[in-house]
Amino acid sequence: MDAHSRRITTAPGIELEVIDAGTPGDPVIVLAHGWPESSHSWRHQIEPLVDAGWRVLVPDQRGYSTSSAPRDVQAYRSDLLSADLVALIDDVDAETATFVGHDWGALVVWDLTRLHPDRVAGVVNVSVPYTPWPMPPTELFRATYTDHFFYMLYFQQVGPAERELDADIARSLRMIIWGGSAEMARPPGDPADLPPMEGTGLLDSWTNDRRVPEGLPPWLGSGDFERYVEQFTASGFFGPISWYRNLDADWELTRDLPAPPMPCAFIGGSRDMVIAHRMEYVESMATLLPDYRGHQIVDGAGHWTQQERPSEFNTALLGALDAIRCS
Repeated sequence: MDAHSRRITTAPGIELEVIDAGTPGDPVIVLAHGWPESSHSWRHQIEPLVDAGWRVLVPDQRGYSTSSAPRDVQAYRSDLLSADLVALIDDVDAETATFVGHDWGALVVWDLTRLHPDRVAGVVNVSVPYTPWPMPPTELFRATYTDHFFYMLYFQQVGPAERELDADIARSLRMIIWGGSAEMARPPGDPADLPPMEGTGLLDSWTNDRRVPEGLPPWLGSGDFERYVEQFTASGFFGPISWYRNLDADWELTRDLPAPPMPCAFIGGSRDMVIAHRMEYVESMATLLPDYRGHQIVDGAGHWTQQERPSEFNTALLGALDAIRCS
């Protein structure tokens, strides 16, 4: 695999670190990571995609690792995050690209498809299905959780979450990774049984009172984990968490836009906390998306789908790419 990392200017004052692999002139694919991840989250996918004939671009997105991390919350709106991804394909002189997003990366890609549909050849999103919000997201969350803890509401105020997670980055990442893994998956509880919002932190509630095992999940090597710790030590959590602080602004930006018109497919994990007990949201894409090419569920994978079951995921991804490229 011929890959190198370089910095790309995407907007005034914004530079992204980008892994660039493959042959110039091959069709371009952009892999967009989620929270709290980085370009390293796609380490198992780059070489198979290059071997399949793709030019692969994998950014550390705005706020992450050594990419630019503005201290303005509004700098993390999805129109700006989407423009960053479009700038990547401009940089390699491509008219369009196929986009693959995981977790928050999927949310940004769903918005990008509606903001810049002419730049998107196809989509394979992971973990987060296309689901139009019926109202501003934080209003929906407050109606659902009332005065009980929900992490996306906890993230809205600048300060508390950063202080909690930046205090011991290795511990924070280890607990978050374990909490989203297949090994610790279980059905969601009743919101009324959650702890109160007042006085509760993310790490107090993330694992739902389950004891986090010692060490790391079996699918995450110590060197890979240390890479994440190094990256989040460089960036801190302000930028990554500020993506959540723009949920309502992102809804306002896209609420009146039509559904993505291009070929779309979806991959999920059977033990992913986002969809495992809400498969109706996955199935609804067949109605919501005008050119939906289907979904594949990776058995035994949790939220970190492409890292937990890389071989099975890569088979699903290459199959999905074939499906969306078929006319």
